[in-house]
Amino acid sequence: MGNLVPVRTGDDDTLWAVVATVGRKSRVAEVFRSRDQALHDRAWRDQQVKAYADWLVRAKQPVPHYSVTPIRRSELPRKWTPLPALGFLRGQMI
Repeated sequence: MGNLVPVRTGDDDTLWAVVATVGRKSRVAEVFRSRDQALHDRAWRDQQVKAYADWLVRAKQPVPHYSVTPIRRSELPRKWTPLPALGFLRGQMI
């Protein structure tokens, strides 16, 4: 037999997404190749929200909840862009 070539399982397309959720709406805030990177980003985003929690409440801005989930590149919207930790800085939260 000749040389064996490893078979790709399609897992190369899997990324880890940090997802921002406000009420029933969710949006991918950021994507990473590794789960550890995504968990680190989620922790940073949670810290930012906690640091500005009083201000968010006074400004009547929704407080986002962040989670980490696997996602395929094909599931991202075509014009997706990363979301700041305090997402309303772009004019919309989710």
